Amino acid sequence: MKVLGKDKLTAFMHKNAISRKPLTLWLADAERSVWQTPQDIKNAYRSADFLSDNRVIFNINGNHNRLIIKVHYCNGIVKIDWVGTHAEYDKLKL
Repeated sequence: MKVLGKDKLTAFMHKNAISRKPLTLWLADAERSVWQTPQDIKNAYRSADFLSDNRVIFNINGNHNRLIIKVHYCNGIVKIDWVGTHAEYDKLKL
C-alpha cells in the first residue's frame, strides 16, 4: 500500500519515543501489504476496528497508542488521519 501522511507518524514518534518501534513496524507492514478488503486488514490485525468511510483504528504499542487511517482499497492508498495516545483517543469525537 502507498501510505500518505507519514509526517503525522514522524511528529508523534518524536514526541513519544516509546512508540517509534511499533509505529515503524506498522508502517513497514502496511507498505508491503496489499489490502483489497477490510477482511485483509482483519486477518493481519485482529484487534483492528472499522468505522464508516473505510476508516480503520489500530491499537499500537500494547494499546497505549491509537492510529486511525482511511483506506482507498481500489487504488492501494492508505491515508493516516490521526495518531495519538489512548487517552487522547478517548477524547476524540468520531
